[in-house]
Amino acid sequence: MQTITLFVNGQSVNVDADAEMPLLWALRDKLDLVGTKFGCGGGFCGACTVHVDGVATRSCTLPVARAVGRQITTIEGLRLNHPVQQAWMDMDVPQCGYCQTGQMMTAAALLARTPHPSDEQIVTAMNGNICRCGTYVRIRQAVRRAAELSASTGARGEQ
Repeated sequence: MQTITLFVNGQSVNVDADAEMPLLWALRDKLDLVGTKFGCGGGFCGACTVHVDGVATRSCTLPVARAVGRQITTIEGLRLNHPVQQAWMDMDVPQCGYCQTGQMMTAAALLARTPHPSDEQIVTAMNGNICRCGTYVRIRQAVRRAAELSASTGARGEQ
């Protein structure tokens, strides 16, 4: 165990952890940021997606030591009233909701780099985020809606 300093949701925080601990567990167990979910543990499902330097990243496979010095944003750090959040509500996306934080973080990263994504770009970006309830059509609709909201309000960014 060692003290590791991370920059999470705009704040510098210290965690006592093994350097190889997955970032997911540092966030959930050490920092009590439980919006980031454990799904598969192998980086395949997307439930654990956070932003690392603005890039959608699977936190279950990223050792906490590799996150040092980087900007980490969790669902808790996504700007309040972010267009993605509003779009998810507008389109009534979640059923069980378990995967939705990862879905939303992936969508927010896509929109930050591609404000007006094509359907193909949405499908490509969201590919690999698994939804057991099968709300993929509503997820794609919500990403398009979030792009519209962002354009109408000029809202961009994470926090």
